[in-house]
Amino acid sequence: LVFLGAYFGLKSAKMESPTKTNQIARVVPPLPWNVKMPFAFLLGGILPFGSVCIELAFIMSALWLHQMYYVFGFLLVVGCILAATCAQVSMVMTYLQLCAEDHRWWWSSFWTTASGGAYLFAYAVWFLSSRLSMAGLLPVVVYLTYMGMISIVFGLFCGSVGFLASLWFTRTIYGAVKVD
Repeated sequence: LVFLGAYFGLKSAKMESPTKTNQIARVVPPLPWNVKMPFAFLLGGILPFGSVCIELAFIMSALWLHQMYYVFGFLLVVGCILAATCAQVSMVMTYLQLCAEDHRWWWSSFWTTASGGAYLFAYAVWFLSSRLSMAGLLPVVVYLTYMGMISIVFGLFCGSVGFLASLWFTRTIYGAVKVD
């Protein structure tokens, strides 16, 4: 898959910038408190996590408490709601960052929504302490390892959707700018 992706990536057309950019980066002015990374990290992750929180309780019960899970159609709808929430949160946070004259939006658009994985892991730790009764160290380590991997995948999904939505958003708004 790596070689196939590299082949198609090298053969694809280069991504063109919608406007002419300067080679010398501008100095970024001091950012307001709502655009700085700790606040954006905390705010951007709680909304995507909140959109799947109720469904997550059913999935975690099915995984770890040996209950049946049979509403996969509803899970698909919740997944679409999660993707839409990640896209909207990332576009709003990118817009606020661009309004503050900070042009370094690439990684922050990823991390603001990828922080939902940290909320998922915190929920998993709460689930372990309140709903599960595991005896011994090994089951707890296995549980935390699996939930850590699930949290990383959840964060990568949310961050990727957020980045791609912000990329589309910035290309759209800067493509509409008339430069004479």
